Amino acid sequence: MGEFDKESAFPRTSKKNQAGTATIKKRWVALPVKENNPDHMNQLRPASESMEFQRATGCKFCMTKDSCRTVRSRTKLMNFLVEKGKPQEAESIFYSLIEGGHKPSLISYTTLLAALTMQKRFDSIYSIISQVEENGMNPDSIFFNAVINAFSESGNMESAMETFWKMQENGMKPTTSTYNTLIKGYGIAGKPEESVKLLELMSQEGNVKPNLRTYNVLVRAWCNKKRITEAWNVVNKMIASGIQPDVVTYNTIATAYAQKGALDQAEGVILEMQNNGVQPNERTCGIIMSGYCKEGRIREALRFAYRMKELGIHPNLVIFNSLIKGFVAIMDRDGVDEVLNLMEEFGVKPDVITFSTIMNAWSTAGFMEKCREIFDDMVKAGIEPDAHAYSILAKGYVRAQEPEKAEELLTTMIKSGLQPNVVIFTTVISGWCSAGKMDYAVRVFDKMCQRGISPNLKTFETLIWGFAEARQPWKAEEILQIMTEFEVQPEKSTVLLVAEAWRATGMTKEANRLLGTMNRKEMTSRKEALEKEIPVGNLEKLYQKQTEGVLYSNILQIPSTVTSDMKGSPAPLRKGRMLLRDADFPVESSWLATGSMSLSHSCKFGLRLPIICRKQSQAQHGMYGQLAQSCTAVFLN
Repeated sequence: MGEFDKESAFPRTSKKNQAGTATIKKRWVALPVKENNPDHMNQLRPASESMEFQRATGCKFCMTKDSCRTVRSRTKLMNFLVEKGKPQEAESIFYSLIEGGHKPSLISYTTLLAALTMQKRFDSIYSIISQVEENGMNPDSIFFNAVINAFSESGNMESAMETFWKMQENGMKPTTSTYNTLIKGYGIAGKPEESVKLLELMSQEGNVKPNLRTYNVLVRAWCNKKRITEAWNVVNKMIASGIQPDVVTYNTIATAYAQKGALDQAEGVILEMQNNGVQPNERTCGIIMSGYCKEGRIREALRFAYRMKELGIHPNLVIFNSLIKGFVAIMDRDGVDEVLNLMEEFGVKPDVITFSTIMNAWSTAGFMEKCREIFDDMVKAGIEPDAHAYSILAKGYVRAQEPEKAEELLTTMIKSGLQPNVVIFTTVISGWCSAGKMDYAVRVFDKMCQRGISPNLKTFETLIWGFAEARQPWKAEEILQIMTEFEVQPEKSTVLLVAEAWRATGMTKEANRLLGTMNRKEMTSRKEALEKEIPVGNLEKLYQKQTEGVLYSNILQIPSTVTSDMKGSPAPLRKGRMLLRDADFPVESSWLATGSMSLSHSCKFGLRLPIICRKQSQAQHGMYGQLAQSCTAVFLN
């Protein structure tokens, strides 16, 4: 039978396929760890010690009976929470039993296992099995099925099958549900061939028969492997056994066709459904519609929307929004209008996503009056704009070089009770930077901080770019220090922007100073990493070769184009405004001047050059013969 080996017993469950599972030693019980609560991080204790603890502090009823009323009532509550999709709350109740000195029942452990399985906390399976055995409990069929399900969900089918055989050794008969769980598990593990073997095993049993779910799970297993022919073979076998496929069966196959781009065949599934007396539903049509949109076949998607009408199925708002998005992407205004008319015909009202999609089309095309008109229509229709809708307007105004209108949106949002986010603030800042009005950009930055919004890396790089365009590299470099105030780490792209700002004004030495410092810091990081991995003797030889190469290398030059990946994460807000001084920027206070430094591949030995002040920079504007091309892109999302 291949995988169906009966040699291993339940307590000696193999764990070689169970990632991250610790070995459970006999006489030691490992309660599953409640990871988000430090009070439960030390739940390991010998079984004998656990029993002594319960005798000393525990419930007297739990010591004399299988469980007390408290255990029974809380276990019922655990089961209710699991059914409601709240496994973490169920887990908390289990720990409250332990903390209260109660002895959980077998049903308690079974419910806990179900809760942990829902959370994909598979590393706790063995712990629960050991706890049940060490407490002298006799696992019943429900517990065995819960263990099989947990192993199956984790993809550890070796342990699931061992549990399956152990269940039968203990005189318990597997049910159709047990087989369905194992078939599903082999599907998760990507082994539908083994699922077929289980189907054959079921036919040999006298008391279990495959049901609709059995076949549907097997169809899904083949479809997940993109083996649709085998999935159809299962359907044929299903019909031959007297079980009719349902809409789930056909939707699974339609999904497989759509995922491989075979949308004509996916539509053909509908005909097959009708021939077998199965009515397609909204889900069926949504699968095919999404497939057409994903493939960029928007006209075909619209055609199918009319077919849905023939099938008596009304397209929902999600489908219509997908169609509008598709037509907007190809700038097909007639298509958008046709979809809107079809929406009205079906009685489907647009939502904020519908309006935002159309707004974005007009904004991208540069027709801001039309974009604002759609925005106003949305408000008149009683639909409240969200942050994304305002962001579309702000970006449009910045593209149209109207930053004052973009900033007005901030006031409108605040008055309407909507908090502008870092994206919108950064967009407005970029608008003022593009207009060369850095005082206005700094004012918006201050406003953002006052509103409690933390700037991110993109915000700071936008300001650096703005000062570079304004030929104020000393202020661009000062941004590096301000970033540390907000605990935002500059990236290599950030430093390159500042270096480009210096070079664009003719200050090549200042640019190279900055780059040299950056490269020395990078070299230090590499050296520290090597020291952890390479023996000291080998490291000295390696470092000697590196320093020899440094002596003959050229000073690193600024690339002609500076790009930014614009990564960053929100940082804790610091009070106070950003003050950009006109005075000299002291190197001692610079972010780049801190920390240990080592030699770089691309920098000569030499003393650090002093930073020159703004007046010196202005005096040398005309000295720079070959200006590096400065970045002119506006940092928008």
